[in-house]
Amino acid sequence: MSGVKRTSPGAEEQKNPLALTLSDDDGLKLENAQKAIARVELKIQRIAEVQLVAAYEARRAITKTIPKFWAIALMNHTIFGISCQHNADQQAISYLEDVRVDRDPKEPRCFTLEFHFKENPYFTDSVLKKEYKYTPPTASADDKPDEDGITDAMLDFSWGRDVVASKMPISWKDPAKALTKLYPAQGGGDNDDDDDDATDTGSFFNFFETTDDPLELGNSIANEVYPEAIDFFLGNTGDDGEIDSDEEDDDDDDAEEIDLEKPKPKKQKV
Repeated sequence: MSGVKRTSPGAEEQKNPLALTLSDDDGLKLENAQKAIARVELKIQRIAEVQLVAAYEARRAITKTIPKFWAIALMNHTIFGISCQHNADQQAISYLEDVRVDRDPKEPRCFTLEFHFKENPYFTDSVLKKEYKYTPPTASADDKPDEDGITDAMLDFSWGRDVVASKMPISWKDPAKALTKLYPAQGGGDNDDDDDDATDTGSFFNFFETTDDPLELGNSIANEVYPEAIDFFLGNTGDDGEIDSDEEDDDDDDAEEIDLEKPKPKKQKV
């Protein structure tokens, strides 16, 4: 092989043709340009979420007439399917009537997620909620909002740093059907110091009873399933909730099965 290696005596130092030392002035200009873009994006998202409310309400009037619409739509999302893998969870989720996502009008990247249930043998709650609340950094207390109420801290938004999740106890009717007790989360929960990568989320309903959300399920529901719920219900998203596993034929510990699947129509070729 021809050529002179850089480590060889007398070899000329090879310089990176794309090396660049960015001046402080240019760096500041780029930072300000990025903030200006982020500011416009946040304003657009605020407007979009307000205008989508009426469209979601119109969709709600239709989906309430379709049995198990939300259960099927959610189960057709891979991450939700992983978190709701127990047959007992699927039995309970079959009583789901409606899903709502209420966005924070000032910080639409944060939201309250509501699951509305009809009467069921598992819990007395008709609504299970989880809130993701915006908590700006303490250092940003003196930030002055612009005419749209947007601060520099909002432009430096970090989900892990600036958002606090809520939890709520579920009023289980029967200890024998208290799913979060039967299938507790392992290696996660509310312990922020636990870095176990092999977290077992246990029952899906741990999602409501703990602040922990290791699969980022809240974001998946609010930002993926909710806006595209009809496509998820019809199986038109390319995300069909299937998990590649040799254990596909293994029955869960509950013998009773529930059909939350439906024939998924293929997209017609035009």
